[in-house]
Amino acid sequence: MKYLREHIKLIIKSGEGYNLEFKESFSDRIAKEMCAFSNANGGTILLGVTDDGVIKGISITNKLKSQIQDIGRNLDPPVILDVEGLENILVIEVPEGTRKPYSTNGRFYLRIGANSQQLKREEIRRFFQDEGLILFDDKTNMRFDIDDDFNAQSFEIFLELAKISPVIGKQHILEYLFLVEGKHLKNAGVLLFCQRIEKFLPQATITCVLYQGDTKYKILDRKEFDMDMLSNFNSATIYLHSKLNTEFIIKSGPREERLELPENALREGLLNAIAHRDYFVTGANILVEIFSDRVMITNPGGLVKGLRKEDLGKKSLSRNNLLFGLMQRMDLVEKAGTGILRMNLAMEKYGLKKPEIETDDNWFTIVFKRPNPQRKNMKTRKGPSEETSEETSNKIINLMRANPKITAKQISHEIGITSRAVEMQLSKLKGRGKIKRVGSTKSGCWEVVG
Repeated sequence: MKYLREHIKLIIKSGEGYNLEFKESFSDRIAKEMCAFSNANGGTILLGVTDDGVIKGISITNKLKSQIQDIGRNLDPPVILDVEGLENILVIEVPEGTRKPYSTNGRFYLRIGANSQQLKREEIRRFFQDEGLILFDDKTNMRFDIDDDFNAQSFEIFLELAKISPVIGKQHILEYLFLVEGKHLKNAGVLLFCQRIEKFLPQATITCVLYQGDTKYKILDRKEFDMDMLSNFNSATIYLHSKLNTEFIIKSGPREERLELPENALREGLLNAIAHRDYFVTGANILVEIFSDRVMITNPGGLVKGLRKEDLGKKSLSRNNLLFGLMQRMDLVEKAGTGILRMNLAMEKYGLKKPEIETDDNWFTIVFKRPNPQRKNMKTRKGPSEETSEETSNKIINLMRANPKITAKQISHEIGITSRAVEMQLSKLKGRGKIKRVGSTKSGCWEVVG
């Protein structure tokens, strides 16, 4: 693939990710990244760029290019690389391997997010199940029409969150992210950029249920969210926020209002289900259940093969590498394997027990125990979530009509909700086509559409 310097600068600005690695200088250790990319979906290595995206440059010689090709040929099995010099940056394109798994010096590596993680041969064999198996998120979706079905607003939100410039155009960005195969979008792209996911991947919806008491005998409320991945995540988070209790913390100064369960822990539980569920399983979606004594988040697909329950919080294998990398770019998830730890720490900070993990070959469930609802400083939010959410949405729209350049921080101050709650409302309004952002994040403005 031929690159222009301005394209390289835009790519560097987006930062390292699942398909992109920066190396300030050359060493034989680059074989690890080549091996990991070959075992995953392929990727690009930029020599002469520091980890934080500073172009230091490198002396490009025929000898250096030959050394790099030799490293590729010495992988087991060999890999043919595309090496291209662009001024003082050396661009190394590593193709996805067709004879997986690949190794270097007897070691096997796999790309997990923005990192190359070493695996044992048996682990990587179990992970792929069969050599050459294509992962679900990497499969081409032949039913999705990239012209008619593509959600431009979801794509715009993704670019903002991932800090990717739209200058080079949609097609080039999708190619750079390895989300297109010919004229068709891969499933990871469909999850993010569809208008309604139920049309293409009905198993990718999220169902939220509120029960009376601690059993499933009586359902008080049920909602199914079937838009794009980010909208569904935000809607499920808002649902949890509306159905759980609010706790008042009395300190010096104004009293602090917080959810009875740490919002960060609930978010991590939802993101874990989205990132790691088995999308090959049809007829079953992510289920969020609220009981009087607990909250349960369940996703189809047990632990990824090669991962044990005792490894949780210490090690990570992703079932959906391409999707996980995109979520990492959006800053929804951090380093692989840390989500369980962050959930545990959030619950501990609240003085609550760590979430319980229930898993078998087919299901993975995280259980958050709710605190005693009879505590004196607890206030129950009653009534359907739509009323509160709709009121907040209307307030935001009115503020935008009065001041199109209003910031999220100003909205938070005017309405009296957290910045995170504002972000979720903005995402929801964009997804519903009610508002859109015109221009850049800093100098642009809001436009109320409908």
